[in-house]
Amino acid sequence: MEEKQVVHSTFVIERKYAAAPERVFAAFADPAKKRRWFAEDRGLTVDQFDMDFRVGGTEQALYRMGPQTPFPGAALSNHTVYQDIVPNRRIVIAYAMSMEGRRFSASLATIEMLPADGGTNLIFTEQGAYFEGSDGAERRQNGWRDLLDQLGKDLAR
Repeated sequence: MEEKQVVHSTFVIERKYAAAPERVFAAFADPAKKRRWFAEDRGLTVDQFDMDFRVGGTEQALYRMGPQTPFPGAALSNHTVYQDIVPNRRIVIAYAMSMEGRRFSASLATIEMLPADGGTNLIFTEQGAYFEGSDGAERRQNGWRDLLDQLGKDLAR
């Protein structure tokens, strides 16, 4: 019997946005805004996106990977529980990801929004456990970099 392995990793990504913390926070808190930058603008097909933005609330998303991804057409799900919310300042989430029904990671992420020079310094910190066959810490970090870049494009509209 093969022994299961899990890889633990922590990473931090920082971004500077020309938008006020209130606008950045709203991009995470408003379901229509988040769905747009988090999924639709990335070429994913959104099968489900339900969001209850409050401490203890959940976000359930089901996507189909686009043709430009390593797994075209694959079903990817993301189940999130909001652990802490301080309006315009901080969001803490616990989330698990699955592909084709197989869970491959569980993470705790903190999104901090700090006012700076008329804009916002965003600090994203993830502590993750990546299971066998997962995307791994490096690919996850790259995925979040892309997401936060997409958020920046959305805020610049």
